Amino acid sequence: MSSVIVELGARSYPVLIGSGLLPQVGHLLHSHGLGGRVLVGTNPLLQRYFGAPLEAALRAAGLEVSWHIVQAGERAKRLSNVEAACQAAIAAGLDRGGLVLALGGGVIGDLLGFTAAVLYRGVSFVQVPTTLVAMVDSSVGGKTGVNSRLGKNLIGAFWQPSLVVADLDTLRSLPARELRCGMGEVIKHGCILDRQLFERLEAELQPGQPTDYPLTARTGLSAELLQNCVERSCELKGAVVAADERESGQRAWLNFGHTFGHALEQVAGYGKLHHGEAVAIGCILAAQLGERRGDLPAGTAGRIAKVCAAAGLPTRLPAGTDPEAVQAVMQRDKKVRDGRLRLVLLRSLGEAMVVDDTPPALVREVLVAASREADDGDR
Repeated sequence: MSSVIVELGARSYPVLIGSGLLPQVGHLLHSHGLGGRVLVGTNPLLQRYFGAPLEAALRAAGLEVSWHIVQAGERAKRLSNVEAACQAAIAAGLDRGGLVLALGGGVIGDLLGFTAAVLYRGVSFVQVPTTLVAMVDSSVGGKTGVNSRLGKNLIGAFWQPSLVVADLDTLRSLPARELRCGMGEVIKHGCILDRQLFERLEAELQPGQPTDYPLTARTGLSAELLQNCVERSCELKGAVVAADERESGQRAWLNFGHTFGHALEQVAGYGKLHHGEAVAIGCILAAQLGERRGDLPAGTAGRIAKVCAAAGLPTRLPAGTDPEAVQAVMQRDKKVRDGRLRLVLLRSLGEAMVVDDTPPALVREVLVAASREADDGDR
């Protein structure tokens, strides 16, 4: 087991990464000063997979356990489900000394994290991520929230977990598509913060390399590369969060690909294009925009697209995507200030920047060109 510390003074917390950690969760909670009644939030499938061993681990440590089950998928991220989770916790007798535990991916973590933030004006929160997306991104950093009909993650709060337990064994239950989605976030981290990580992915996501965790029929992740991807992503994101918890500076870099990606998710319809897939396309679009602006060397977007393709991720817009609809959603993004769209772009691989001076016409050019390429490729 390795540990990455997110340094936030008195609110610092460890991200524990390894295999076989789920049966130790109760002990790990106690060793980090956490106890009381536990409300576990998850979806029905994950409860069937992991509910019994998790509950046994918690009860063996003397913890009282209640469950709150929500539907799977992005549509679960709505305010009515936050209210339902709060009511379940109150009815189960959870008090301010108890904790909310999220067992699942980013949807469960966002929803239950927001529940923990508002329940009794804040109770302890623990993340037990079971997807690669959650392990490398959403479980670290304290962003919680739900969607509005007008956009993704527009209602929420910053609420840091007290502990994150990432059991790599849970990833063996994932379909390849979910592993690929996690790689979208890993690739993003390489693009904005760690050129060496990006170049390692370029070198190792190739036919003939070890594939302990298959991504496509030809490529996959070795156990060593998977562990490195999770550890390095948590180190990178943890360092950014420690320096800029509430996204006033460098933390905005983590939104690379997300302004495009969130808009694509909404226009396509939540659940049709998975988050990691939308982020991958968004990273490519952002790099193409950087090249058009003259900030980024030509060919960078192509390199990013090749790595995404090697990981089995989409590199084009879904056929039939309306570029004007995507741009309209982008203009409602929570990062818009005084009508100016703030975008995260690249100076080079491994270094990002935030800009608010991109002409809307240039964004539209990128989206129109990408839409035409997608429609041509679908013929």
